[in-house]
Amino acid sequence: MTDLQEAGKMLRTRFESIGRYTPETVVSTAELIAQLSVRRALDLERITGIKNRRVYDSHPDRYESSFELALRAMQDCLQRSDYAPDELDIIISTSITRTRGKGIFCGAPAFALMLGNAIGATNARHFDISNACAGMMTGVLVLDRMIKAGVVRNGMVVSGEQITPIAETAVREISKSYDAQFAALTVGDAGAAVVLDGRGDDDDEIHYVGLMTAADGAEDCLGMPSDKSSGMALYTDNRTMQNPDRYMQAIHRMDLFLKETGRSWESEKFDYSILHQFSRPLSDYILQLVEQHFGGPMPEPLNVLEEYGNTASTSHFLVLHEHLARQTIPKGSKILMAVQASGIVSGHLAATISRLEA
Repeated sequence: MTDLQEAGKMLRTRFESIGRYTPETVVSTAELIAQLSVRRALDLERITGIKNRRVYDSHPDRYESSFELALRAMQDCLQRSDYAPDELDIIISTSITRTRGKGIFCGAPAFALMLGNAIGATNARHFDISNACAGMMTGVLVLDRMIKAGVVRNGMVVSGEQITPIAETAVREISKSYDAQFAALTVGDAGAAVVLDGRGDDDDEIHYVGLMTAADGAEDCLGMPSDKSSGMALYTDNRTMQNPDRYMQAIHRMDLFLKETGRSWESEKFDYSILHQFSRPLSDYILQLVEQHFGGPMPEPLNVLEEYGNTASTSHFLVLHEHLARQTIPKGSKILMAVQASGIVSGHLAATISRLEA
């Protein structure tokens, strides 16, 4: 056993720093809906709670692809980190979208390698993970385990989501009152990054992170090339995907985890909760289900979807960064992040945070 592995047995992981980037261009839901060729029977802003979203700069001289969004989030993160780029042991990129330049989708080399080189993290290992909107949380889970196993001392998880091109496709192609592409109208662009290390303590610690995939819903939300044009598209069966049984599956898994580890809902004493940013009314409904199941109140929910929409894999960390910036999260707060993603992926992360600033 190496010294690093031996030390790893005592490590407590933490969020060491956080960064984000969002484009300057704001597009409202009303503006987006006005572009549809079909009269919309449903009020999208009312049923989702999304008023605005940020959209990438498409000017050739300032083009904001996934790469640029991720890179700027990494730079923002490093401004508040004690680590220099060449001190990072690993870079994990978790974007759904991997564009670098207009119309250029990168399969290889790894996005993590290119991003690491761009910030000067030339000593870092690197790999990519893709797990839909659970991507960043999956990267955090993997890095958490790597640090605790003594494989690395620290690392960065990053995602840049230039995902509004699916909304552009939806605007062009939606031609009926109920269409599988309507969920694409809720998305917004953003980049987010977090550094983790093994220097956690009572004031700063990732207590646990776990994910579960129920593959029977894998085809309910699919991102792929459009079947009508050259654009990227998102096809979602919302009636099948968004149902109480799916939500309860995640709640039961959380309940089982707490019991298996000698915890309880009451003993966790969460201060705040962050859910995936896809619909305010549905999030409120999930909170009600949690409260009914555990017989106690859900911790205060934090949201930013009214102004940013669904930013895919970056959403939990965009919420965390924004509320840190607003100074609405006191030091020493315990946060519960609840994951809901296509796949179907659900899960939970609990962390106490004091060091993080935005």
